[in-house]
Amino acid sequence: MSDALKTYPKNALPSARKKSRISTKLSPWLFMMPALIVFTVYVILPIFESISLSFYDWDGLGEKTWIGLENYRELFDSEAFYTSLKNNFLWLVFFMLAPPIGLAIALFLNQQVRGIRVVKSLFFFPFVISQVVVGLVFAWFYDPSFGLFNIMLTSFGFEPVSILANETYVTYGIIAAGLWPQISYCMILYLTGLNNLDPEQLEAARLDGAKKLRMLWYIVLPQLRPATFIAIVVTVIGALRSFDLVATMTAGGPWGSSTVLAYQMYEESIFNYRMGYGAAVSVMLFLIMDVYIAYFLWRMLRSEK
Repeated sequence: MSDALKTYPKNALPSARKKSRISTKLSPWLFMMPALIVFTVYVILPIFESISLSFYDWDGLGEKTWIGLENYRELFDSEAFYTSLKNNFLWLVFFMLAPPIGLAIALFLNQQVRGIRVVKSLFFFPFVISQVVVGLVFAWFYDPSFGLFNIMLTSFGFEPVSILANETYVTYGIIAAGLWPQISYCMILYLTGLNNLDPEQLEAARLDGAKKLRMLWYIVLPQLRPATFIAIVVTVIGALRSFDLVATMTAGGPWGSSTVLAYQMYEESIFNYRMGYGAAVSVMLFLIMDVYIAYFLWRMLRSEK
């Protein structure tokens, strides 16, 4: 054995350690490489392509014509853009109701009683079905002739209201339809968080006399911070990229009063053959979403420090 060690190269052990360190550093990147390639091809590159396209006039078929910032000048002079911006703001404000309502439902369902699983499945159901189906269901619900909403109104002595044909109420009606599955999603996140609470902290709080609201505020909610973070970020993204329900229920009507930035981008690009202008709308939506989420991330990181 001693002869074998003598004949073994002196630099063999350091080189083996060096190779081990290199492989340790490279292994995570090799595992992530397929996902990074897909993310780059289908997310990063389209973002830069959209930004580049927003400086051109292009109908999707012919030659592209460089027009610089003309699409953005026209966009900021467009009344439809400000209508879409206002509607997106309303979506954002009212969608913020989803996390607290989802938390309240999760707290109610987080009980060990008979039949609670059936109740949980009923609350979970809206998240499973398609947004298109949700839009159709609520379009029937709001129908002024046979919809359940107007049947309830008339039973209380009120006149029927055509929600989806009224410029004042149409956006709120669509937002209500969008809140239904969004609340279910937030409820699922909070139920998962409630199942992972630290039992030792809960028991210590009970021994110290913490009950109900004090227990919720000082013990439960701090442990639900990761679920709250995901719920708010996903809710913000869902509010800003709202498209399916608008397209299904009103197609932006009546007279463009319910349109949002995502639907305006789709309408300008597909129906009006203005790919550059539609790309400009998408860039504005992307910037708004990035600014809001970056600010929220900054606040979260700052509070944790």
